[in-house]
Amino acid sequence: MTSPITYSLPQRILHWLTAVLVLFNLLLPDGMNAWQHAMRRTGAATVDQIASANIHAYAGLAVLLMVLFRLLLRNIQGVPAAPVSEPPIFRLGAKIAHVLLYGLLLMMPLTGIGAYYLGWGSAGGLHADILKVILWLILAMHVAGALAHHFYWKTNVLRRMTIG
Repeated sequence: MTSPITYSLPQRILHWLTAVLVLFNLLLPDGMNAWQHAMRRTGAATVDQIASANIHAYAGLAVLLMVLFRLLLRNIQGVPAAPVSEPPIFRLGAKIAHVLLYGLLLMMPLTGIGAYYLGWGSAGGLHADILKVILWLILAMHVAGALAHHFYWKTNVLRRMTIG
């Protein structure tokens, strides 16, 4: 099977929907934090705190489902090949970063489920204290790589995931 020239429309839509929900949960975890604080302090949470925590949880569940579907599409439709102008060390770095990114996008919701729905405290610490920091670093590398392709190497990597 030959590599596609660009990502399919469903792959691009899922990529950007995932990005929006991940950023939403990374930048606005206040609802979950308030719920967790209330549960630790009093053993109960208000209806508003539960609703806010649920929004965070539902966004995480949506990310999990979208990532699973993205992996299925990736397996069925394939992905564009790396540009030949990309240095081999960066090509290897991109592969490692994508594996880590997909792994984190699966592990974050799973540890969140463990913490919120199953009450596993250690999963919450892993989720919020360790995996979140690693995810921020990998996301920064992902964005930097896309921008380097667009502005430095002048490849179509960024365009393949935006307009196709």
